[in-house]
Amino acid sequence: MKAVVINQYGGKEELTEQDVILPELKENQVLIKEHATSINPIDWKLREGYLKQMMDWSFPIILGWDVAGVITEVGSQVTDWKVGDQVFARPETTRFGTYAEETIVDDHLVAKIPENVTFEEAAAVPLAGLTAWQALFDHGNLQKGEKVLIHAGAGGVGTYAIQLAKQAGAYVITTASKKNHELLEKLGADEVIDYHTTNFAEVLTDIDLVFDTMGGDVQKSSVSVLKQNTGRLISIVGIESEDLAKEKNIKAESIWLQPDGKQLQNIADLMAAKKVVSVIGEVFPFSRQGIFDAHALSETHHAVGKIVIKMAD
Repeated sequence: MKAVVINQYGGKEELTEQDVILPELKENQVLIKEHATSINPIDWKLREGYLKQMMDWSFPIILGWDVAGVITEVGSQVTDWKVGDQVFARPETTRFGTYAEETIVDDHLVAKIPENVTFEEAAAVPLAGLTAWQALFDHGNLQKGEKVLIHAGAGGVGTYAIQLAKQAGAYVITTASKKNHELLEKLGADEVIDYHTTNFAEVLTDIDLVFDTMGGDVQKSSVSVLKQNTGRLISIVGIESEDLAKEKNIKAESIWLQPDGKQLQNIADLMAAKKVVSVIGEVFPFSRQGIFDAHALSETHHAVGKIVIKMAD
């Protein structure tokens, strides 16, 4: 099958198209013919070699950890899925990623695509949507009526986090450029702060939960707006403000996404009910050039919503 791979760590020029043979399908796995995948910052960070200590893989490496498509083969022990099912998933993190015509996924990580959701909309969800879900609920313990501050609301993770927090009955505050305020208010944000003109730390106080996707000074300032003793800071970029958090006696936790088919199905059900939507900023074709251009856009940190890769029909 055709895949876009890297054969060594480095810049976007390391992306190359080549034929790859997938491992044999195990008894609890399904083979998915891909219709769409999407881009996440972890893709190009891994491409550049930032995670090579954590993931000591041999080359070639197929990047990508979102898939939407149709099941074409099932393992001998698979009972919940059949050939022809339209599904999406965040597969386990292996060197056989989703920048490919086909991908293998463990059956318990798969969720059904709702009838009113396209392959592109589904492919945008898994990594970003699950990251938002786990940050808010599994780790952040967000409750109805609480105030949550979501940084970078217009990004891939942020757009899902706003919607999920709103569905949970929280008061949702987010930061974004002025041009994205209308979009984020439509998604459910109660308050949008223009980070270009306003320092959120000067206008916010008594926040219950901060979802930090930025780190650095933003994270340090976030500690100052949290409630003493009961505030929670959940970050996907590591905790640099441990001393500040201890002073305020608050929880500060860095998280790493765990693939989860049941949680993904929960998000799918919200999408079926039109309570959660995918915000897709750009769609690129599945090719070496398409992935190259998609990485270039992602690296600017200014993409709105998700960047999706569409396979040829």
